[in-house]
Amino acid sequence: MTAGVMSLAEANALRTDAFVAAFGDVAEHSRWVAERASRLRPFASREAMIAAFAATIRDASDEECRSLLIAHPDLAGRAAIAGDLTAESAVEQAGVGLDRLTPDEYARFADLNERYRARFGIPFIFAVRGATKTQILQAYERRIDRDPDDEFEAAIEQVIRIVGFRLEDRISR
Repeated sequence: MTAGVMSLAEANALRTDAFVAAFGDVAEHSRWVAERASRLRPFASREAMIAAFAATIRDASDEECRSLLIAHPDLAGRAAIAGDLTAESAVEQAGVGLDRLTPDEYARFADLNERYRARFGIPFIFAVRGATKTQILQAYERRIDRDPDDEFEAAIEQVIRIVGFRLEDRISR
């Protein structure tokens, strides 16, 4: 996670390696997203920058997208308990109370995480910012029986939302 917020002009002026250093972690453990998005500069606005990252993800191969999805941690999963989340994931999960679950809530998340991974081969991905634990659990229940292709697309769209939130935090208006 980078320190501070930069202007769009500063982001546009960065060399590719510096751009990737500044934004390579907005897509969880997938620096290639920032590297490819950097080729679309200069961005006319913060929204255009977010759209470029989204287009980069949508234009990626299924294999690249699957790798991007697999790089995400389970919500309230083992990585969270062990303290192995990226700084942004930890803040996002803590922001909705996933770091303060009761034993029953933790057991429910663990069960859903396991069932979801068994069905789809990827972690359940949900842009938690602004959501409640109840809304997250309802999303699990709605999505766990979906068609795998539809769910793959839903997971990609959630990653795009997460990336957008993270870029909003880093680029001033």
